[in-house]
Amino acid sequence: MFPMARVFVTRRIPQSALDRLQAEATVDVWPEPLPPPYEELRRRVADCEGLLCLLTDRIDADLIAAAPRLRVISQMAVGYDNIDVAAATARGIPVGHTPGVLTETTADLTWALLLATARRLLDGVRSIEAGQWRTWDPLGLLGTDVHGATLGIVGLGRIGAAVARRAVGFGMCILYTGPREKPDVAAGVGATYVDFDTLLRESDIVSIHCPLTPETRHLFDARAFARMKPGAILINTARGGIVDHEALLEAVRSGHLGGAGLDVTEPEPLPADHPLMHQERVIVTPHIGSATVRTRTRMANMAVDNLLAGLRGERLPYCVNPEVYTKNGRG
Repeated sequence: MFPMARVFVTRRIPQSALDRLQAEATVDVWPEPLPPPYEELRRRVADCEGLLCLLTDRIDADLIAAAPRLRVISQMAVGYDNIDVAAATARGIPVGHTPGVLTETTADLTWALLLATARRLLDGVRSIEAGQWRTWDPLGLLGTDVHGATLGIVGLGRIGAAVARRAVGFGMCILYTGPREKPDVAAGVGATYVDFDTLLRESDIVSIHCPLTPETRHLFDARAFARMKPGAILINTARGGIVDHEALLEAVRSGHLGGAGLDVTEPEPLPADHPLMHQERVIVTPHIGSATVRTRTRMANMAVDNLLAGLRGERLPYCVNPEVYTKNGRG
């Protein structure tokens, strides 16, 4: 172990994990509620051996090149599209992440959004706040049935499968799509593989659980929304860039879509005056898919596990680029 190794942590994290890190390294923690500006991040990491970062931090090739002593990058998140992994690999720097830990918690939040959007809970709260609740109205705030509906899942990975398991209890017909079939996973929840167009055409509710890649950026655009069933609902707890928000706004405003529940947006945060923030039948939450005490604490400890392993010269337990070990003769 290198007891005097310098580490920069780009935001405050649960204290129990930070205590473990501070016991074995010299730790600089960014104290502000917003992420460090890029130039400040670059300056802080220049003399560090370790970096613990978040999705909100841009870890590009220039930043990595400006940190000649950097030996490990550990991200407190499952995704890592904010990190230039190729540049890190070229330097022999292992990159860690926190897979699996937030699966069930994010699936819970997906269902919270799904139910709230389908049953127009936020619209109901707004009507009360506006003094519009005068009596029981047989035509008031009519939503969408969830039980017995068809749920289309885009990406039957860990989170997508967890969402599907919950759908079984609602007696839903479950469809899924992705780059390949997953018969073993699908069999456990009674899901049927279909192509993207079929899923859009037949689903009452579509839930996104695929990664953001060049192929999936704006996968849900005006053309995709036009192919969705009239009155269908869109839920996104994956990445904001998968959805074209202007096209989504138009699809909801026109009445073609029955609503949307978004825990992720592009950009984040979505400007407070963006029309989606005040649109009927749309719920936007501030990227809280993993926001429970237990899950965030587990994520932080996994990130610290990765960071400490890298500082010790050991293999990261949750490594994005294991080829660094083969490339450098360490694996």
